Amino acid sequence: MPEPVSSTEQPTVVVITGMSGAGRRTAAHAMEDLGWYVVDNLPPAMLTGLVELVRNHGIERIAVVLDVRSRVLFDQLSAVFAEFTARGVRYQVLFIEAADDSIVRRQESSRRPLPLQGDGRLLDGIARERHMMAPLRASADLVIDTTNLNVHQLAARVTHAYGGDQTDALRVTIMSFGFKNGLPVDADLVFDVRFLPNPHWVPDLRPKTGLSDDVRDYVLSQLGAPEFLDELVRLYTIMRPGYIRESKRQVTLAIGCTGGKHRSTAMSEELGRRLRELGASVQVMHRDLGLE
Repeated sequence: MPEPVSSTEQPTVVVITGMSGAGRRTAAHAMEDLGWYVVDNLPPAMLTGLVELVRNHGIERIAVVLDVRSRVLFDQLSAVFAEFTARGVRYQVLFIEAADDSIVRRQESSRRPLPLQGDGRLLDGIARERHMMAPLRASADLVIDTTNLNVHQLAARVTHAYGGDQTDALRVTIMSFGFKNGLPVDADLVFDVRFLPNPHWVPDLRPKTGLSDDVRDYVLSQLGAPEFLDELVRLYTIMRPGYIRESKRQVTLAIGCTGGKHRSTAMSEELGRRLRELGASVQVMHRDLGLE
């Protein structure tokens, strides 16, 4: 049997947490597929011991799933993170959430109560979780709202964020959306392209999307569209060094139009192309494409 391979480097730790029923375990399975060492429901106080154990076995990437089964255990996280910082352990928090009605549908389908539900309703348990986890969500490195995502889309976002080596590169997600379907709550920056003429009112373009050449050319040819994209690229080049200095490795830019079908889709694709030309790691996703 081979001897454990000790490493002098501290592992990278990703804490996967968030709302029950939002998709924590789907995210964990995606991390496992990427080669991360995944541990589920480990008490926070044991995290530092786990880091030392896996370091002695040459494991460099750990993902730990945490929920809110115990308020006392959950409150230990701040002390654990402080110890990580003191020891030079790089860690990130991935927070998975979803809208109340989405969580209710998923929990009713699984027929399982929420950890903090007690004898009350599902909505009571959701409200308690949101209140308890609000500080952690506010400080999370990456928030993913799974309300309108299927399991494959969630896995794709996790893969983009944590696939490959964990360098100092900033990973960018560009998300198109429709304002009529609500703001994306997991966006860091939101931009509005409703100042551009809407292809919906052009009969030949209405049934198409911003992924088609015709709609793309129409949108990008409008007065102000190229200049707007120029400014977004300039804003990215200004903000990127600051994000990296502040150890923020994930950023989500959301671009919205009325329905999320034409203008925002075309502009998101073009912004992604321009940022890739600068060497950025970019994923473009379309939250509301196909929704009516």
